[in-house]
Amino acid sequence: MDPNRASARLCVLLRHLRCRLAGTVVAHHTSGVGSLASFHPQQFQYTRENNVLSLENRKFYEKNGFLVIKNLVSDADIQRFRNEFERICREEVKPFGLSVMRDVTIAKSEYVPSEKMVSKVQDFQEDEELFRYCTLPEILKYVECFTGPNIMAMHTMLINKPPDSGKKTSRHPLHQDLHYFPFRPSNSIICAWTAMEHIDRNNGCLVVLPGTHQGSLQPHDYPQWEGGVNIMFHGIQDYDKNNARVHLVMEKGDTVFFHPLLIHGSGRNKSQGFRKAISCHFADANCHYIDVEGTSQENIAKEIVNVARNMYGFKDITLKDFWTFRGRVVKGERINL
Repeated sequence: MDPNRASARLCVLLRHLRCRLAGTVVAHHTSGVGSLASFHPQQFQYTRENNVLSLENRKFYEKNGFLVIKNLVSDADIQRFRNEFERICREEVKPFGLSVMRDVTIAKSEYVPSEKMVSKVQDFQEDEELFRYCTLPEILKYVECFTGPNIMAMHTMLINKPPDSGKKTSRHPLHQDLHYFPFRPSNSIICAWTAMEHIDRNNGCLVVLPGTHQGSLQPHDYPQWEGGVNIMFHGIQDYDKNNARVHLVMEKGDTVFFHPLLIHGSGRNKSQGFRKAISCHFADANCHYIDVEGTSQENIAKEIVNVARNMYGFKDITLKDFWTFRGRVVKGERINL
C-alpha cells in the first residue's frame, strides 16, 4: 500500500476510534507442577465461571498459569494458515500493517522472498485468512473463560522458527508478555498459541515456569548474547534460576492458553526444518490503557512507537494509538480498548 494512503487510512481510523473511546481510562501437561487439592471454586481469580473448563482445568490454570487443550484446531485450518503464510513470504499478498521479520543472522543482502527468509509475521489483523484464526469458535470458546464475553484480539503472530545457524539466535529469552502490553488488568488477558506441527525440545518448543503468573512484572531488556538477538526479543534480567521448568511437547492443533505474567520462552531449533506456530493475545474489551512512562515498560514502549512511526509514516502516533489500531473486536462489543 502507498505510504500516503496508509497514513491517511490510519489517521481516519484513529479519529473514529478516539471518538468512540473518549471515556477510556489511562488436555493439559501436569509434570513438574504443584498440587491442586487445596483449591475451592470460590477461590478462582484467573478464570470465569462457565461450563467450558472443568474444575480440574480451572484448578490447574489457577496454580500454574497455563493450560494445554489437545487437538483443538483442525488440520484443514492449519493447512490454510500455512498456505497463506507462504503466499506472504513470496510477496504475493502484502496485508496493510503486517510486519515481516527475519532472523538477525540473515543479512539484508541475502534476502529473497521465500519462507526460508522469514522467521515471523505479526500484526496480521488485515489479512482475512490468517485473522480467521482469531475468530475460530473453538478458540473463542476457551478465550471467553479468561476474558469474559467481550473479546478483543490485540496482538497476532505466526512464528516460523528457523533452524539455528549455530549462533543460537533462534532462541527466545525467558520473558513475560505483559512487558509489551500497555493495558490492564493482566488477569483479563490471555494468549492462545497453536502448534502447526509436532513441536518438541529438538525444534524449540515453549518452556514455561509454572506458577510465575502469580508474581509481578519484572524488568526486561535485550540479553547479552554473543550471536546477537532478534528485534524486540526482550528477556527478564533477573529471575529465580531454581524455578521448575516445563517443556511443552505439542502435536499439530494442540493449543496452549497462558497468562501474560507467566515466564516463558523457547529454545533453539536444532532440527533442519522450520517450526511453525500461530498465536493471538486476546483481552477483555473492558481492559483500560495505562501510562507506562517511568516504568519498566518504557524501553519497549519507545521501541514500539519508533517502529510504528517508521512503518506508517505517521510521526505523531502514540503507543495507545498503535494498540487501538491493532485491536479488533472478535466477540461482543468494543468498550475501552
